[in-house]
Amino acid sequence: MLNTKIRLRQILTIAILLISCNSFAQTSEREAYSGKAPKYIFYFIGDGMGLSQSNAAEAYLGALEDSNGIKKLQLSTLPNQGFYTTYALNRFITGSAAAGTALATGHKTTVNTISMDAERLIPFKTIAEMAKDKGYKVGIVSSVSIDHATPATFYAHQPTRNMYYNISLDLSKSGFNYFAGGGFKHPEGDGTTEEKNSLSNFGMGATADIEELEPNSMRVAESRGYTFVNTIQDFKKLKKGDDKIIAIAPKLAAGSSLPYSIDQENESDISLADFTEKGIKLLDNSKGFFMMVEGGKIDWASHANDAATVIKEVLQFDKAVTKAIEFYNKHPKETLILVCGDHETGGLALGFAGSHYNSSFSLLQYQNTSYEAFSNKIALYKKEHADNYSIADGLEIVKENFGLGDASKGLELTPFENQQLKDAFVKSMTYVDTMTKNDQFYLLYGSYDPFTVTACHILSHKAGIGWTSYSHTATPIPIRSIGVGSKLFTGFFDNTDIPKNLMKLIETK
Repeated sequence: MLNTKIRLRQILTIAILLISCNSFAQTSEREAYSGKAPKYIFYFIGDGMGLSQSNAAEAYLGALEDSNGIKKLQLSTLPNQGFYTTYALNRFITGSAAAGTALATGHKTTVNTISMDAERLIPFKTIAEMAKDKGYKVGIVSSVSIDHATPATFYAHQPTRNMYYNISLDLSKSGFNYFAGGGFKHPEGDGTTEEKNSLSNFGMGATADIEELEPNSMRVAESRGYTFVNTIQDFKKLKKGDDKIIAIAPKLAAGSSLPYSIDQENESDISLADFTEKGIKLLDNSKGFFMMVEGGKIDWASHANDAATVIKEVLQFDKAVTKAIEFYNKHPKETLILVCGDHETGGLALGFAGSHYNSSFSLLQYQNTSYEAFSNKIALYKKEHADNYSIADGLEIVKENFGLGDASKGLELTPFENQQLKDAFVKSMTYVDTMTKNDQFYLLYGSYDPFTVTACHILSHKAGIGWTSYSHTATPIPIRSIGVGSKLFTGFFDNTDIPKNLMKLIETK
């Protein structure tokens, strides 16, 4: 036993030394860099996207072509590859605010903090702010609300990620040229004085400074010269030269986000790729641009353990990356593309105990709605059938939306799976919110509708996918890159090295 403990200590010491050596190597390469600055910088962040999320999407594409292998995403074709650690200052498993701060500023911080130090007193300058100072035009794009944690870390400095009103005020204060994607969560605050009062509590200025402003942060943005666009017609009219644009999707889902890709209707939705393509057109100029694009709902779907929706979000994210690659092909000597993630979510595993060595990723094609939309259907059914619900109805609904129980699709249910769905449907019809605080309930369903999560899990398992968590994990995250200075982003390093390398690159501009 003693020898085992000594051996474990030796392994841990070696691992720490290897990480330290790689971090030192990153610093040395960064300091030695003498090349030119990229004129155009694309910084793609798949929120919650670990290697498993992107590889699952590739396995799905391969399976649709009757292959046991993969069909590469465009992001996987980028020639330079690396991995990095993600831990926060106060927790090994990070959160989006702390991880975003690391990716935006090159500094570690505490969980939930937006681009400030651990004590939430000192703001950190972001790579986007530095790019603006260097003359780049700056764009921030996200599939979730534009004041959400990851996009916020590039333009805001707030004690907590939940201060949406203050964050949205920082958005228009930034002077960045293009914001796009989701909307504002609390443009008039959350109905309390907590956000406003916290400014003075954390040394960020007197409350009166905020109260003197127009109470709606969207109106404040307009007073600072921004133009809001939220129809397809007006979005299409945007042209090169238009500046200080806030483009919001015409149809928003929960959390002021874009609808999930699996739920989008092409005629009435603007996709992440569309917002990226428009950003290129608006930002392109003689001094260059910096654009951060976040695929934020990869994370949300992974939290819910919804494999099919995760894959569709990754594919949509990859379409946005493709727009950058097309631009790179026209400007290969002036462009840098980085594709990474802030952390992994859900502990997605490409393998499940019950399926042994078998994988059937093509079965995921039969799910036609996200967990969110399906939960809404179940909630509506519960409202309309509170006293006369039918288990047979539940099984029919899940068959229509997930294919489960349809033998013609290869989705026949085992007696155990059938009973799982029946039990979960009864729970969905009878449970109350307080049940989610029960440990056993949480382990089975997280904070989600029981019937929805059970359907997602059964379809995942049939495809050969497992999940370990409804939360984030600490697995290292891959980064892919191409273009000017991209060799700096190879190896194994820390998430803070990414913006540090970018800062080094733009110093030479």
